[in-house]
Amino acid sequence: MKAIQKLFPLCLLSVTIISCKDYNTSSNYLQKVLSNLEKIESAVYFTSNESWQPGDTIPLFVGQRFYKEYNNPTDSTIGAGFIWLNANNTTQLEGCYDGNTRVMVNHDEKEIIIDDFSLNLLSFRPIHPPFFNCTKNIIKYALETNDSITLASKDLGDSYYFKLVINEDLQVEFFGKAHYMPDNPYRTGENTSIYELWISKSDDLPYKIRREMWHQTTVTTCSDVKINTLSIEDFQADEYFPPDYTIRLYGQSSAAPKSDLSGKIAPDWTLNDFNGQNVSLADLKSKVLLINFTGIGCGPCLAAVPFLRELKDNYNYNAEDFDIVAIECWKRPLHSLQSYATKNNLNYQFLSATDDMITEYQMMNRSVPVFLVLDKQRVVRKIIKGYTEKTTDEEITNSINENL
Repeated sequence: MKAIQKLFPLCLLSVTIISCKDYNTSSNYLQKVLSNLEKIESAVYFTSNESWQPGDTIPLFVGQRFYKEYNNPTDSTIGAGFIWLNANNTTQLEGCYDGNTRVMVNHDEKEIIIDDFSLNLLSFRPIHPPFFNCTKNIIKYALETNDSITLASKDLGDSYYFKLVINEDLQVEFFGKAHYMPDNPYRTGENTSIYELWISKSDDLPYKIRREMWHQTTVTTCSDVKINTLSIEDFQADEYFPPDYTIRLYGQSSAAPKSDLSGKIAPDWTLNDFNGQNVSLADLKSKVLLINFTGIGCGPCLAAVPFLRELKDNYNYNAEDFDIVAIECWKRPLHSLQSYATKNNLNYQFLSATDDMITEYQMMNRSVPVFLVLDKQRVVRKIIKGYTEKTTDEEITNSINENL
């Protein structure tokens, strides 16, 4: 890794010397905060969460969660266990991790999915850690790493701001300790990793974290914190399992496979575009229609955009022959669709899926991209799942030409 580059600015001159007297240097203060974090055996708290896609000025996602976090030194992965519950109904389980298995809950399908990581191909478990475990490992990394990093700090009066910029060839994520992420072939920005912490002077503990990567920016704010009121011996995630939910292992089919749409008339739909205008399948009159099920934040979906733009341009001389419509399946708000369409210069319609439409098109797991080629009678002639440049391009083009 590159040589270390640490900067520890003094408190700003606009802040009085009195306010700085307990913070001799940034590193000394961070060591103090780390010591406090290492004393946390359990924590109960709410989080407010926001996320942005690159170029967004309005959050893509805004939500709240309720956590029960436990220090778990017997777990060699992240060193913690947690139960994540609905902030508005703290008896409703959303997910958990006990050091051996991860539990994911699908309320739409009434399923409990157990992941024992036997299908994990990575050298680590990609578990997003709870708040205090995450901030502890970020600070520990900043104080001990030999990576090329820049540290900046600022006294804000009642809180302390800390910024870590990691200038490595690969992005760094904290799944417990720092892990260097494989480079993404769909990457569109720099690999620089940025972590920002806000630390309260009242207890010298973090209360807010901002994480910025090329593909996403997230902000988590922690509130109503209760420290060391729980014991890891009392960790009982299964007591939150709804009794009427099906339990299955991750990777297993959730139900008997449903009938394929191939050779059948595509179900009708009416959806909103990013301006809130209604668009129906019946409104699209071309001889051949390509439906692209996509998701904002999906790398392969983004990789397919240049081909789809070119495809639209190639048939633009005769709009009666061919048309494209992309349908966003990950429930992103309309302003995010508009931002995505503008940033990527989409020259085809971009619509927002409804739950009913997702069910009718058998997209319940929302695995994207998926491409459907429909003929003049709107019979589904071809279904292509996933995207590989050139190979998928050729497969889609051939199917279009066969049905003109």
